[in-house]
Amino acid sequence: MDTRQVRVNEGLLEGEETLSYAVFRGIPYAKAPVGDLRWKAPRPPEPWDGVRQAVVFPNRPVQNRKGKGFYQKEFYADPDFIPPMSEDCLYLNIWTPVRRRAEERAYPVAVWIHGGAFLGGYGSEIEFDGAEFARRDVILVTINYRLGPLGFLALPQLAVEDIHQTTGNYGILDQIAALKWLRDNIASFGGDPGRVTIFGQSAGAVSVQTLCNSPLARGLFAGAIMQSGGGVSNGLVYDLHREEAYRIGEMLMKACRCDILRQMRELPAEILYRKMQAVIGKSRPLPFAPMCDEYVLPGTYDENIRTGKIADIPYLLGSNANDILVRRHAAGRPDGRIYQGCIHWALAREETSEQKTFLYYFSRALPGDRAGAFHSAELWYVFGTLARSWRPFEEWDYEISDAMICAWCNFIKYGDPNGREGCGSYDWRPYRRDDPFIRDFG
Repeated sequence: MDTRQVRVNEGLLEGEETLSYAVFRGIPYAKAPVGDLRWKAPRPPEPWDGVRQAVVFPNRPVQNRKGKGFYQKEFYADPDFIPPMSEDCLYLNIWTPVRRRAEERAYPVAVWIHGGAFLGGYGSEIEFDGAEFARRDVILVTINYRLGPLGFLALPQLAVEDIHQTTGNYGILDQIAALKWLRDNIASFGGDPGRVTIFGQSAGAVSVQTLCNSPLARGLFAGAIMQSGGGVSNGLVYDLHREEAYRIGEMLMKACRCDILRQMRELPAEILYRKMQAVIGKSRPLPFAPMCDEYVLPGTYDENIRTGKIADIPYLLGSNANDILVRRHAAGRPDGRIYQGCIHWALAREETSEQKTFLYYFSRALPGDRAGAFHSAELWYVFGTLARSWRPFEEWDYEISDAMICAWCNFIKYGDPNGREGCGSYDWRPYRRDDPFIRDFG
């Protein structure tokens, strides 16, 4: 494999290059949030001298170690795709096409935000890869951000020391910092900072919806895709207000037997996560999640969408047949709060905007067990990584994957999933009250 060098604001990077794409791994977009920077907004990264090697995937954010279980086997069984864990985790990875003609215009950019209930996950999981996007002339970026109590702890003491008198949304501020870094540097990789699409799944989709609500992220992206997590009153996106977030934070502080912030900042991250178990179960299902703080996230989710106070851009969103919050007897037919939440989103957008909203439904029951089209099942297909899975995929699965990648790349390029270059010839119409079209994959 050859090497390729790119100069960014902080210095010179060296990544790896194949015949069709180059990949740069572990690029810092902010300082390590350690020591006094724990529970503070991300700071710009430090410049470096010489050439920084960008060939190894970065540390994953601190999280509970994966135990045995369904998702352990599905996504976390291969040690080659499990990097070290550290608070020093604010990095991103970039896959960019190898330019064929010097006169080609800049490439559109897709920024992936991973899921994991805001408690786990990372941007270099086995199912994520940018090769197929790059082959279709799209730059793919995956990011890490702070999770759990390190990313979403809210305390009055933290608000007092913040210049904006806010607290709790550090993981979202990380995502915004990554988008700003890309705005300033993606042109060096051949990307167009004016054609950025953000997309994510589960908590990643909730993150996307939060960014679409945040005035701090305005102008940093031109389109959004939400997979099994976006929508109106869908059971996953909920309004966590300051009082409740403070109560959760104080429960954790008490469990840690700490009286002041300095003690909390001195605690090893692993202890914070272990003590977090005393909080989970005594609060909402996602105790550490984005907070309605009137700075990062003003207003409330549903009211903002219904009154048009979100980013006025094209949207693509959907859910899976056996998704979470689907009633067991309804599996196999369109149902569930996420499914209905996507429809409510499209109808609300129709009332407040001329921009299009496209909906999908992933119904392919994955081979190998009886889990069906489970929550996260579509990830193998969207990233074209079926060959990495233990499942006995069939030719039909690869056809579904190709159709999904084509549609996603078309949306990233044009704000519309329909093909313009011989890819995705079907008619995927935007969802409207008088034409309730939902594209079914599988």
